[in-house]
Amino acid sequence: MRRSKHAAFALGDLLITVAAVMVLGAIALTLGLRWRADAHRAVCAANLKQVSQAILLYARDNHDTMPEMLSKPPGGWWWYKEQVKQYAGLRGDSSPNDRVFACPDDRGYDETGGGKPTPFCQSQKHNFTSYVFNGVNLPGMPHIAGRPLASIEGPSRTLSVMEWTAHAPLSWHDSRTGSANSPFYNDALSMVGFVDGHVKYIRIYYDGMNPAYTRDPVPGYEYKYSGD
Repeated sequence: MRRSKHAAFALGDLLITVAAVMVLGAIALTLGLRWRADAHRAVCAANLKQVSQAILLYARDNHDTMPEMLSKPPGGWWWYKEQVKQYAGLRGDSSPNDRVFACPDDRGYDETGGGKPTPFCQSQKHNFTSYVFNGVNLPGMPHIAGRPLASIEGPSRTLSVMEWTAHAPLSWHDSRTGSANSPFYNDALSMVGFVDGHVKYIRIYYDGMNPAYTRDPVPGYEYKYSGD
């Protein structure tokens, strides 16, 4: 009888211990994932701050004017990098090793929906950068390409350079769509840099139809694409 009670007690003890270990493991995993996400966001913010400063240094050396958009495909909002990268300490051809232009959570975007996309910072097509310039100079689009700094109203609210997700909008850091790049949704969080050089993690407006970069947001948001 004593042996039976002892065995039952030992088994119950073991089950309690296993349950406690599982709970602690789940907590540790959650905390680890949160720490990793916070660390990635901090790296992204530091990188974007450096890119923002590189754009301002470029402007200072070019008659206080923001980068012009190059005709090279797929769009000047990627290829601005060729004009400013020297001010971020980079020389030679752009490559996947240009870590200052890379968000750690960059997951790219597959326009066809046919497979896993290549991160922008690893894509030659996108000039190996996660960050786009506010220079979508298509007809009717608000932008600051080629603008004199003095002509930009509200530089602390006007976007200069940002994670690509601010064009959508989506979020790489706090995604509501998991690893998928659709659908776009309102108030997705993106890391962005402003004309005055500061960087912030903010909500991006989506009207339910048009990509975010095609218009300034409604009142209540901290940014604008136009310099007006």
